Amino acid sequence: MDKLQAGLAALAVIGPAIGVGMAAAAAVSAIGRNPEAAGAIRGVFIIGAAFAEGLGVLAIVLGILSLVL
Repeated sequence: MDKLQAGLAALAVIGPAIGVGMAAAAAVSAIGRNPEAAGAIRGVFIIGAAFAEGLGVLAIVLGILSLVL
């Protein structure tokens, strides 16, 4: 049963990956429409991607901890 919990926690990484992909697509589209705002769009995208990847890392850590503890 412990390995099931770790597997489910590892599957939680799929959500942030999809979120970062969708955010990247939206950022590229926005920069394509308004190239002058590329710097601001890029900054917001990087901050959002960092938060999403942080959630992915948290899911991996929880999966490893569920195996160890």
